[in-house]
Amino acid sequence: MRSFGTGQLGLGIGAVGAALLLGSFADAHHSVALQFDMSSEIEIEGTVLAMEWRNPHAWLQVEVETESGETQTWQVEFGSANALYRRGWRRDDLPVGTHVVIHGLPARDGSNTIGAEDVTLPDGRRLFAGSRQRD
Repeated sequence: MRSFGTGQLGLGIGAVGAALLLGSFADAHHSVALQFDMSSEIEIEGTVLAMEWRNPHAWLQVEVETESGETQTWQVEFGSANALYRRGWRRDDLPVGTHVVIHGLPARDGSNTIGAEDVTLPDGRRLFAGSRQRD
């Protein structure tokens, strides 16, 4: 039987730990096409409830009033906070209470979730958020 030295054992344990850690990151990230219908587009209009600047995806919660007058909370998924920042977004662009119009991709599961492509602010600015830009 072959014996391993302390250094080799430590390397083996480290490699297994790294593989498990990287695997959990890969599992947490998903394909846009798996979650959202790439052949359809929707637009929602509502009031910002919260904006979460985090990775791998930033999230916006918006209260939307339906045609029947009831309110729904929608979850809006963006790319990473860093990607939004590089596209010109700033943390103070979406304070709670701001009225926004969001254009994007509907969730395949029918939930109140949208994969954002752009957000139009009250002053008319349109912030690009997605992988493809509207004309």
